[in-house]
Amino acid sequence: MSNPNKGLGKVEVALKWDPSAADAPDHDLDIIAAVYGTDDLHGTPAYLAHFDSRSPDGTITLGRDSRNGRGFGVDESMTLELDRLSSRYGRVVVGVAIQQGGGRVTFADIARPRCTVSEGYTELQNHDFTDVPDATAATLVEFVRDSGGPWTRREAVRGFDTDPQSFTRLMGTQPT
Repeated sequence: MSNPNKGLGKVEVALKWDPSAADAPDHDLDIIAAVYGTDDLHGTPAYLAHFDSRSPDGTITLGRDSRNGRGFGVDESMTLELDRLSSRYGRVVVGVAIQQGGGRVTFADIARPRCTVSEGYTELQNHDFTDVPDATAATLVEFVRDSGGPWTRREAVRGFDTDPQSFTRLMGTQPT
C-alpha cells in the first residue's frame, strides 16, 4: 500500500559565519552529509558529500563553498534532494566541521556561526552552535525514512572534538 504522506523533498542547509579579524588566520567551516544504507543506519556511511565530493547520483550537491566566511549572505550551501534519493538509503546526517590547518579552532572561536535548514521558503531549523562551543565539529540534523517511506527530519545537535576526517567516521554513530 502506498503512503499518502509526502514527507520532505528538496532541502537546503545553509551555513554562514563572520570572517576572522584582519590579523587572524581565516576560519574554514564545511558542511558534510553522510548517507547511510538501510542495512547499516549507524555504521559506515555509504558515501559522503562535501566541498570536494557530491553524491554519486547528483541528489546532494554543495552550491557554495567558502574558505573564509567572506561571502555575501550564505557562505556555504548544500542541497539535498531527498525525494530523489534511492530507496536503498534510509538515513542522512548533516554536520559542520571546522578545518584545523592553522591550529585548534572551536565554534566558540568563530564569529557568529549560524546554520539553517529549510525546504523551499519554510525554515525547518536554525542553529547558532552556542550549545557546542568547545566542539571542532557538530552534527545538526538527520533525515530518516522507514521502509522506503517519506523522509522526516530530526534535530540531532551533537558536538565532537576531532578533525574533519575522523568526524566523517563518527557523525553517524549512536550517542553513548
